[in-house]
Amino acid sequence: MSFTARHLLLGRSGEDAAARYLRGQGMRILHRNWRSRGLELDIVCRDQKTLVFAEVKTRSPNARGVPGQALTRAKRSSLARAACLYLSEHDLWESPCRFDLLSVTPVDGSFSVDHLKNAFTLDDTAFNSQNW
Repeated sequence: MSFTARHLLLGRSGEDAAARYLRGQGMRILHRNWRSRGLELDIVCRDQKTLVFAEVKTRSPNARGVPGQALTRAKRSSLARAACLYLSEHDLWESPCRFDLLSVTPVDGSFSVDHLKNAFTLDDTAFNSQNW
């Protein structure tokens, strides 16, 4: 018998909803749950010529706080390190890129997706090349 925790199922469903939303916005999904060296990017996609690193935060409607509150300085730094690895491994340093946040909440058997483009920049993180 396979058992998956409810919060993991909610997270997976939220990422599916976020990917559908991004496709509906005309973006092309390149990778989901991309991992390297212990770091992860939820969704990597193209918005025309811009490479988008999309962080997905899914919360149940009765959870405390809002999904975006989980995008802490430490999380932003981790995402920045992962994005740098991605750019290196795919030789994409010349590509314009941005970090987006998708806050996903279940509503009446479906999902509400709030999309914040340019949720943060590298200047907003504790990240710097000497720490990487």
